[in-house]
Amino acid sequence: MTLSTTSAGEGPLSGIVVADFSRILAGPYCTMLLADMGATVIKVEGPGGDDTRLYKPPSVNGIGTYYLSVNRNKHSVVLDLKDPEDLATAYEIIDAADVFIENFKPGGLKQFGLDAESVAERWPGIVHASITGFGTDGGAHLPGYDLLVQGVSGFMSVTGFPDGPPQRGGVALFDVITGLHAAIAVLGALHERTTSGRGQHVELDLFSAALSGLVNQTTGYAACGNDPQRLGNEHPSLFPYGPFPTADKDLIITVANNSQFTRFTTVLGMPDLIQDPRFDSVEHRNDHREELRPLLNEALRGDTAEAWAEKLQAAGVPCAPILTIPEGVQYAESLGLHPVVQVGSGEDTVPLIKNPVTYSRTPVRYDKAPPALDADREAVMDWLHSHRKDPS
Repeated sequence: MTLSTTSAGEGPLSGIVVADFSRILAGPYCTMLLADMGATVIKVEGPGGDDTRLYKPPSVNGIGTYYLSVNRNKHSVVLDLKDPEDLATAYEIIDAADVFIENFKPGGLKQFGLDAESVAERWPGIVHASITGFGTDGGAHLPGYDLLVQGVSGFMSVTGFPDGPPQRGGVALFDVITGLHAAIAVLGALHERTTSGRGQHVELDLFSAALSGLVNQTTGYAACGNDPQRLGNEHPSLFPYGPFPTADKDLIITVANNSQFTRFTTVLGMPDLIQDPRFDSVEHRNDHREELRPLLNEALRGDTAEAWAEKLQAAGVPCAPILTIPEGVQYAESLGLHPVVQVGSGEDTVPLIKNPVTYSRTPVRYDKAPPALDADREAVMDWLHSHRKDPS
């Protein structure tokens, strides 16, 4: 059975119950995606609540928008695992769950009988997802903060301008990537369970997710020993590919093949550049980018970014302005993507950024605003009571 506030029969994960013992970002992002797909997610918080409730500014009604961004469609209940009665309630929630997700420090749950071995023994059918910062071996003692991972993964070493310092990303990128991987891992394990009837333990760490998420940069090193450096807004393998100055402001232009380069230079009034042996292939344009750059800059300064964008887009050349976050959201709206959704109902309604997936038959839901701390205790307890009566 599902909680009364959950839409029954809707969403691809309707009927799946998730015991969410995670906090901050990677775990909650994962469980929000599962909740969006119709899973019943019970967010178990310690007495102080998820730290991100206090990550502000910015905030709405005193609650950090950081928390709001990854906790919709969930049910909050506060449990102190050091209290025997609360620990028993935690066990009941896991008894009723299909998925148990946590991001405690390695070894931190053993004292509560919630380590991987104990979970597998007591709940052999559950999918248990553990998220750490640096794994459970040599990095078990390291705290799992995204910025630390941005540093040690090499991400910061390739972000920023060559003559400037290493630069962090503008968002906790690897927390989000790890959360996405966690959602995929859970879905895979749930699918396998339909055949085997058995749960399993899936482990993720931010560091491994970062190295995977650095794709061509880390593979370049692993495959041939390449040591990538900071290039600012340049691409290591493509040119022209980045912001270019126009008469008024920069315009991003991304030319990834000869066909696009031909169309690009034709719009610029230099159609013969593709015949120049310095610029007639991706590799040659890379090798001679400092000879090509002034030719493109001179032509682009002849008109505004908006005018060039209109002409280039009409010719099928990928380009885009550099926008602020508000402008980006407004631009998405102008394209009919409708990025902002109203989550919840009545006075609890809060505008949030939508789930990026559209299902043709089983839509993503936005029934429940991110819950206040312990807001769903009564509903959760009633649900547990009903579950105890239901032998299924």
